[in-house]
Amino acid sequence: MNGVFVGNVTYQYPPRRYHIPEGVLKAGRNVIAVRVVNSSGRGGFVRDKPYRLSVAKDVFDLRGPWKFRLGGEMPPLAGPTFIRWKPMGLYNGMIAPLLKTGIKGVIWYQGESNTGNPGEYRRSFPAVIRDWRQKWGKGDFPFLFVQLANFMQQTRTPVESNWAALREAQQMALAEPNTAMAVTVDIGEWNDIHPLNKRAVGERLALGARHLAYGEKNLAYSGPLYRGMAARGREMVLSFEHVGSGLSTADGEGPGYFAICGADRHFRWARARIEGNRVIVWHPDIENPVAVRYGWADNPVGANLCNKEGLPAGPFRTDDF
Repeated sequence: MNGVFVGNVTYQYPPRRYHIPEGVLKAGRNVIAVRVVNSSGRGGFVRDKPYRLSVAKDVFDLRGPWKFRLGGEMPPLAGPTFIRWKPMGLYNGMIAPLLKTGIKGVIWYQGESNTGNPGEYRRSFPAVIRDWRQKWGKGDFPFLFVQLANFMQQTRTPVESNWAALREAQQMALAEPNTAMAVTVDIGEWNDIHPLNKRAVGERLALGARHLAYGEKNLAYSGPLYRGMAARGREMVLSFEHVGSGLSTADGEGPGYFAICGADRHFRWARARIEGNRVIVWHPDIENPVAVRYGWADNPVGANLCNKEGLPAGPFRTDDF
């Protein structure tokens, strides 16, 4: 800022927040210079992120065209060998050294790198839970995990989604005893695989810990999770567990981001309403509905089903097409 170095961040994901020392800004024209060092990927500025200069109550928007010049160019660096990301490196380097320590439970927040093969995750994730419990020898200690947040561009029509399929695989792990899942499909960011709202994630995990680890029984610790479906003429009737004190929507509008199909397996955006602790889904052009999906997308903006405690419903599908 005006030739004075004010800070740097050397990792891709944290937000850049720099404190400008007193006396650096001046009345009139100021010059901000940014050096971007990028070893892989696109680098540079990220679309739809806020860029601003805040001085007391005044905020100056910095979005728009910037002058730039290339400082230096070289071929992209070869990717390093991340031993710590390989199975033996992960286990031997990060888990085995901890096995003689006490443990109350586990919080697990991972899955983005597995979206290329959601089917495999159905097997590997429960295997991790069972293996760690066996290795520690402390019984079925609480295992809390975070379902993938919403990410990437929105879509205008119902689509297939590996991110949705990975969320489904994560939810299947609830079949393991003494587990709880924090749904975060409502607090992600389309342009950031590491969304900033970690407070809500922590609060939802804390509810699971209060129930599993500390024995609070009469506690709504999860949002609604799909339990079953029944056909009723042109409508599909969906039932849920973890409804808390009742089903609701986060914005007070009707339930959104439901899709329905007939025998042709062509999904269309559906209409939906809440009846007690059930959701009724239909489409005026589908006489004999076959399957329903909710929040089935990388980034299901508009998926608003929750319980009255404000915990969001987990995305789901009733089919296995």
